[in-house]
Amino acid sequence: MSDRVFPSSKPTANGGAAPLPTKPPLRPPYRPQPHNRRHHRSRRNYCCCCCFWTILILLILALVAAIAGTAMYMLYRPHRPAFSVPSLRIHRLNLTSSSDSSSNHLTTLFNFTVTSKNPNSHLTFSYDPFVVSSFSANGVFLGNGTLPGFTSEKKNQTAFKDVVVSGSNIDLDTDSVASLKSDLKKKNGVSLKIQMDTKVKIEAGKLKTKKVGIRVICEGFTGDVPKGKSPSMATTNKSKCKVDLRIKIWKWTF
Repeated sequence: MSDRVFPSSKPTANGGAAPLPTKPPLRPPYRPQPHNRRHHRSRRNYCCCCCFWTILILLILALVAAIAGTAMYMLYRPHRPAFSVPSLRIHRLNLTSSSDSSSNHLTTLFNFTVTSKNPNSHLTFSYDPFVVSSFSANGVFLGNGTLPGFTSEKKNQTAFKDVVVSGSNIDLDTDSVASLKSDLKKKNGVSLKIQMDTKVKIEAGKLKTKKVGIRVICEGFTGDVPKGKSPSMATTNKSKCKVDLRIKIWKWTF
């Protein structure tokens, strides 16, 4: 059996074997990288955490304030001050007018007693001087006066006698004259109203409020115009007056 002889590869120029053909390197396929959501999630979690703690702190503060306000209310139990005018006298109520109604003058003099009561056990009221005004039932101005300032202690009652309200030669327009004449002609007498304005400061232990306005209106008085020197006594069915006071201490409103 004869041996087979395979032809040898062609010699190269330098006498070595011919190099094998090589392929260019393959580039890896492009794969889009996923977005990094960890940063966004951490920021969102931080915002949610801040909102949660902020709301929780506000709720706790509101709860503490409500508990403190309730405790203060149960301790002090605030009530409005009470005023009354037990007596009122009409000394003078003279209306003079010319025949052509070009000149109308009013001269008045009233005298009354006023009492102030503080029904609170833990509150003190400090009043500035009062400006006192008198009006007819239809709102015609009849005169003014003053009432000195005072301090109303706890569970205390203060009375002022001979408080004078007067007016000298008050000029009235035609409508006011007609309205006042209508009141003077009534069989039951002329109807009067007393108005007192001032400012008050409230003290509750070491807590002190700012001065706020207060208006006291006492109405329903009816009296005859005196014909001689002796005054006439006005009558009323109301022993107390309306007190318009808007003030807040903690969560209370008077």
